[in-house]
Amino acid sequence: MTKKFFITTPIYYVNDVPHIGHTCTTIAADILARYHKLLGEDVFFLTGTDEHGNKVAQEAAAAGLTPKEFCDKVSRSFKEIWPKLNIQYDYFIRTTDPRHEKIASAVVQKLYDKGYIYKGMYEGFYCLGCEKFLNEKDLMDGKCPLHPNKEPQHQKEENYFFKLSSFKDVLIKAISDPNDPNHYEILPESKKKEVLSKLKEGVDDISISREKVSWGIPCPWDKKHTIYVWVEALLNYYTATQFVPGKKDFWPADLHTMAKDILWFHTVIWEALLIAADLPVPKQIFIHSFYLIDGQKMSKSLGNVISPQQLLEKFGADATRYLIASSFPFDKDSNVGLQKFTEKYNADLANGLGNLVARVTKLCENNNLQFSPIDLSIFRSIETNKILQAVDSFLREYKLSEALTVIWMAIKGLDSYIDKERPWELTSSEAKKRLDIIIRGSESIRSLLEIAYALAPFMPETAKKIEKQFSGPKIISSTSLFPRI
Repeated sequence: MTKKFFITTPIYYVNDVPHIGHTCTTIAADILARYHKLLGEDVFFLTGTDEHGNKVAQEAAAAGLTPKEFCDKVSRSFKEIWPKLNIQYDYFIRTTDPRHEKIASAVVQKLYDKGYIYKGMYEGFYCLGCEKFLNEKDLMDGKCPLHPNKEPQHQKEENYFFKLSSFKDVLIKAISDPNDPNHYEILPESKKKEVLSKLKEGVDDISISREKVSWGIPCPWDKKHTIYVWVEALLNYYTATQFVPGKKDFWPADLHTMAKDILWFHTVIWEALLIAADLPVPKQIFIHSFYLIDGQKMSKSLGNVISPQQLLEKFGADATRYLIASSFPFDKDSNVGLQKFTEKYNADLANGLGNLVARVTKLCENNNLQFSPIDLSIFRSIETNKILQAVDSFLREYKLSEALTVIWMAIKGLDSYIDKERPWELTSSEAKKRLDIIIRGSESIRSLLEIAYALAPFMPETAKKIEKQFSGPKIISSTSLFPRI
């Protein structure tokens, strides 16, 4: 049977349009999904939008729209931009989908029936920006760390609570013991240690409903309450597999990808909800860090937000994918900016890969080299593609920039080889034979085809162009892959 691989991005909250943070996670997930397809696996790639909650209702009112109209508009901006970046998701879920609402309600009802939910009074802080309840220890200088310019609201309201505290030891064991039936991995290791440390300090029960928020899914046993947005939103990963045709067997997820601001929800609350509902937990959760824009946190007020549309207009789809992956914030924040991206584009793509392809093309044209068609299958196998073998180990650990470093070492190595051999200086008939070996041999076109296939998950259109260029029988003249900007 073909191995299944189910990968997700977080579903993005519709209080904002797509920016570089959303782009980073979604491109990373697409690269990993494409790589598993190269390995011959049956891949299900899920993304979407999170559309309930008080903040959405407020944003909609400010825009003069109903909540549903507002969600339709912002959700569309996400759904339309990803294909322009050659992101091939398999399904785009929206939490306003009645099928999601029905299944999410059934799961929460099951938790209630099993005695994991009780009514109580919540009094404390609430960050509207995060749609998140906060304890004193969560605050920094009295503010939410992620929204330091907003005063957290003090709230007192009747809520239903989920008995999260009952799962403290269960979760610690599930994370720590690979033999535990509920085992799941948290990557990178630093995030795993962070979660375990916080769990060992102790956890409180959490609100699972809101009393005064109308834009949400009603609690099935008490229609005066709506299900807390962070609970029903998490359920999307499971609900999608239950109503998208042919996907029931894909649960549990093989990999959740996300940024570090939603670590706790996805590595503690989500698994506790699943275990309580007698559902399998995801296998791996990978949490990356943030982008800093020219050394500063991205912020609307600072005007330093970079949109995917800006990147597309300046660099194009494949170059944007490369720039995101090569600066991927694996376990620490990555400092980027349009100027830094431009410099890297020119150095790595225009002067690097693009120049190498142009050099080999020109040598073939100048010497009128004709080749037999090349069987590309040898380059499309991890067993015979040495560059792909080296890339594989890094992609299995989600180290995208390191994987690209391997490929760029191969590009620089081939460039150096051509400089050393200086084939443009060969003129005699014997030299002509040598030229054929240099260009047609393992260090030139063969290497370029190996490079192209290893690049395919990262830069799919570029990989196709290189394959077409050098798979014979005649080298195709072409404009520069990456003109300088």
